[in-house]
Amino acid sequence: MPRLSSTEQTEFLETPGVLMRISCVREDGSPLVTPIWFKHGDDAIWFTPRAQSEWFRCLKRDPRVALCIDEQNLPYRKVIVEGAAELVHDLGEDDLWRDLYRDIARRYIPENAAEAYVQNTIDQARALYRVKLADAVVKSWRMPVEGEPQTGIWHQRYYAPGTKYSAD
Repeated sequence: MPRLSSTEQTEFLETPGVLMRISCVREDGSPLVTPIWFKHGDDAIWFTPRAQSEWFRCLKRDPRVALCIDEQNLPYRKVIVEGAAELVHDLGEDDLWRDLYRDIARRYIPENAAEAYVQNTIDQARALYRVKLADAVVKSWRMPVEGEPQTGIWHQRYYAPGTKYSAD
């Protein structure tokens, strides 16, 4: 599958309504995956757990994450980020970054509803994390578009030798 260009990746990561799945590690070593809202900006992925969320406890103990951002419709764009989540603002510092929280909410719900959501949950302490893309392993891909070879639907490693689209 073709990789997203830098422009395509930025455009995709800034598409409203696309959810992110964050994977982190529980204390017993088992994985935890949670779908969440996010925002892309300043070459980072920003997200905010509530104080009572299990994945916040996981990140406080172990910052390693894998982020999966993808879409259900063609061209099936996908971005996978593996790295460390950096705690930018801990609980109780919400007022310092509330405008960013509003921006995150507006990516998923209409502006007037986003403000109501922020006001209705303002008493729920949140932390703010980011994963800097420059410090992470970032993989991206999409389906071939018109004019691109359709043999690129899968990566070559998935084609058994001697089959229709294999390089052998």
